[in-house]
Amino acid sequence: MELTSLFLGKPVWLWAIFLALVLVLLVLDLGVLNRGQREIGVRKSLLLSAFYIGIGLAFGGFVWAQLGQQSAVEYWTGFVVEKSLAMDNVFVIATIFGFFAVPRHLQHRVLFWGILGVIVLRAIMIGFGAALVQRYEWVLLVFAVFLIFTGIKMLWSGHEDEGDLSQNRALRWMQRHLRVTDGFVGNRFFVRQPGRSGKLQLFVTPLFLALIVIEFADLVFAVDSVPAIFAITTDPYLVYTSNIFAILGLRALYFALAAILHRFAYLKPALAALLIFIGGKVIVAEILGIEKVPPMISLAVTFAILAAGVIVSLVKTAPGHDAALKKDEAAERLAGKAVGQQGNPVN
Repeated sequence: MELTSLFLGKPVWLWAIFLALVLVLLVLDLGVLNRGQREIGVRKSLLLSAFYIGIGLAFGGFVWAQLGQQSAVEYWTGFVVEKSLAMDNVFVIATIFGFFAVPRHLQHRVLFWGILGVIVLRAIMIGFGAALVQRYEWVLLVFAVFLIFTGIKMLWSGHEDEGDLSQNRALRWMQRHLRVTDGFVGNRFFVRQPGRSGKLQLFVTPLFLALIVIEFADLVFAVDSVPAIFAITTDPYLVYTSNIFAILGLRALYFALAAILHRFAYLKPALAALLIFIGGKVIVAEILGIEKVPPMISLAVTFAILAAGVIVSLVKTAPGHDAALKKDEAAERLAGKAVGQQGNPVN
């Protein structure tokens, strides 16, 4: 295949540059930055997260140079949206690691292989979605309605929909049908050890179960994130590159934020509002008979919604904020009690 020939509407050499960059980042991540089983500290995680975000944003400049301003803005909007939705994924990953009691120094191995699986799964889902949109344009309206429904559901349910992992169907199936070791065996996913018959048999470790549950969790998140990016742009190249660059930094983002997830308590309503906005603008564009809402407006509104969610979260969860609220509530109760006592006649 010649590098100038087209694949999914873009020259093969554009895809080759993107895939080569992703491969370099994965090799760097596994072979250089996180060699061995050392625990990843918060400082290192913050630096790595900033590095991945910088690479993702810089790739938008490459898109601008090759495909123009509109494509670059659509890429950046998709990147910001996917990075923000990945925050919700971080909450779930923390829950999964807590459920399996995965030691911190083993978590980076699970996340690395989990991200590799995500890259493949997203490629399949995005390819399928692109084929649907190209063949049936009305599918975008279905995506839009689904996003609005999902956003309203998120606003209504809050954190109540996180569920009990012990009731997860995939996990229960694996526990019934696979031989699972009683504990972790180093950083291994599989191990051979004597079974009930005394012969060596293949066992999976709890680390492998955690990996599979994380992959299933990403499938669930992809049901939201893939329609969200297609509502921003239908260009498969922009959809896939923005998705993958947002996901590549997920591991570093997790270790950077795992200890302070409680500080983002109000981010979920912001993500819900973002999904409603993304779905709503597709429907509004259809009603008004225009091709789409201008990309710069989408990017500006996206930033505004997310910034509001982050700022409110940081203010509401500040260390002294709860104490101040409790003090004010106590003062109000005392004031109310005093007023009540003054209003009661003394017999």
